[in-house]
Amino acid sequence: MNVKKFTAATSRDALRKVREALGPDAVILSNRPVDGVVEILALDNDDVASLSAPSIEEPQQPQFQAFDNDFDPEPVFTRAPAAFAPAAREPELRQSAPRAAAQPRLDPFAGQHYAERRAAPMAEPELPPTYANRRAPAPEAGIDMAAMTQMMSAAIAQAKESAALEMSGMMNEIRAMRGLMETQLAELSWNATAQREPHKAAVLREMLAAGFSATLARYLVDKMPATKDAAEAMRWIKTVLARNLTTIANEDDLLSRGGVFALVGPTGVGKTTTTAKLAARCVMRHGPDKLALITTDAYRIGGHEQLRIYGKILGVMVHSVKDEADLRIALKELKNKHTVLIDTIGMSQRDQMVTEQVAMLSESGADVKRLLCMNATSTGETLNEVVRAYQGSGLAGCIMTKLDEAASIGGVLDVVIRQKLNLHYISNGQRVPEDLHLADRAMLVDRAFRNNRNASAQFGDADLPLMMAAAGANASIHNDRGLREVSLG
Repeated sequence: MNVKKFTAATSRDALRKVREALGPDAVILSNRPVDGVVEILALDNDDVASLSAPSIEEPQQPQFQAFDNDFDPEPVFTRAPAAFAPAAREPELRQSAPRAAAQPRLDPFAGQHYAERRAAPMAEPELPPTYANRRAPAPEAGIDMAAMTQMMSAAIAQAKESAALEMSGMMNEIRAMRGLMETQLAELSWNATAQREPHKAAVLREMLAAGFSATLARYLVDKMPATKDAAEAMRWIKTVLARNLTTIANEDDLLSRGGVFALVGPTGVGKTTTTAKLAARCVMRHGPDKLALITTDAYRIGGHEQLRIYGKILGVMVHSVKDEADLRIALKELKNKHTVLIDTIGMSQRDQMVTEQVAMLSESGADVKRLLCMNATSTGETLNEVVRAYQGSGLAGCIMTKLDEAASIGGVLDVVIRQKLNLHYISNGQRVPEDLHLADRAMLVDRAFRNNRNASAQFGDADLPLMMAAAGANASIHNDRGLREVSLG
């Protein structure tokens, strides 16, 4: 090994000397400053390779010594040394011969016959340890491999489960941080917008007071064109709302076309009374012979009797059914009728029987058009649940009931717009058939804002940023399809 020392003013110069002397593959042993210069100890790569290469020794061959016997003397095989001189070693051999003859030899086959010695197995010489006989020991017989495999599988499953839990917790924290940042940014953005365009804050306050959702209000305010005052902005808002309310222009199309209609909805929304009002309109248009009434309300005490009384007054037969089979039979018998009205049993939107009722009407063998009765006094969140529960394969339309009892109707109009429902009628009383009217879009929007002039004061300037931030977060989480389909004109 030849270690060389190189000194220079800088490390760069010292390394250049090493490269020139030993080549680019030189090995640096040390690098240190000494007396203002840089000292490098280096070694040639060939010297390192010679040091790291293992020495290969020639394995010694086993020596076999002949056994001393009388019958088959065998020669002695020994490995001759490299410098073998017979003449030089002859005196030494003569001196050692008497000593070797005087010492008795231990013959393991002494006293045996030649044939017996040939049949006896010879002991194999012990070989030096090599890679082949250094193999791993065999597994102990007492270890249960199936149990070990099961334990390893359980440990891996537990590790995966813990990793999944940690990942889920981390993702929840990230979502929470994202929501917090979005809320703060939305508050800052709305504060800037309110200062720059004060009329938007006034319009937003009016929409919230009318009962419209913060999500729809925020969407319309963001899409509002630049205006000079709040009055012009309110006119644009009313125009957009009226444009997105889908109504029937003339009930002649509905009554002349006829068909099978089922009024569905939660308990107490006025399905039976609304069915009687529609029946009276059909009788006045086509006569009692063209109409049939069916009731499925077998749970409520006196439920079908109320419809029978209306049918008796109108001169129309009322049929009562209990299940899908009865409904199929009744519809098959009444297929010649121009119009068939079905009064269904009322049940909560969270009742599992709602799905069974929707399936019964859809699989009745006839094209049953379902009209959802929506209570105008309910909140927007409740009405959204009702629509989702009774949606099924699709609703033919809806009827707004109890309009005379509602303090604000912005919530029901909001649901009609976002759920893209076809509003057929509005009901504002108990009188049959006077209190049933066609839906007028402009009248409904104007009434929504007219009844809440003083309610807008309940939303302060400090509350609007928080509400707008929450509305933006809800819109991004639920990805509201109804907002994307709102026509702005």
